[in-house]
Amino acid sequence: MNRVLVLNGPNLRRLGTREPDVYGADTFDDLVALCRDTGRHLNLHVEVRQTDDEAEMIRWVHEAADERTPVVINPAAFTHYSYALRDALAQRTAPLVEVHISNPAAREEFRHTSVVAGVATGTIAGFGLTSYVLALQAIAELLAEQEAKEAKEDTTA
Repeated sequence: MNRVLVLNGPNLRRLGTREPDVYGADTFDDLVALCRDTGRHLNLHVEVRQTDDEAEMIRWVHEAADERTPVVINPAAFTHYSYALRDALAQRTAPLVEVHISNPAAREEFRHTSVVAGVATGTIAGFGLTSYVLALQAIAELLAEQEAKEAKEDTTA
């Protein structure tokens, strides 16, 4: 079973109370349960983390790179300005999907730019918590493609 880290940035533990008109009424605990349940259905071991600390987030990204662990990341506010996080993510060694609950392009202008998107495998945004489900499905598909490619290379070697 493949391990996947689902990393969440600042203020995401406040889901359910923080701007419910933007982020919905679901709580962070709801998000954790959804990600773990989705992971079980996709044969993924999903570990969900949240931090308001940029340095801690970067440590987690380094851990994932060192262990070749796929990552789903909602960088939250770090999305728009954290070049340190972007540089850490650029060291990835496995699939990386950037995810957002809301659609940043439909919000305030400062949210329109993601400094991490350019180093991600892809970005999913605007589907509420379903964005995480779609991201985990993408990770599972990418891992299956990688395993099939490696198996094919083994038979031709």
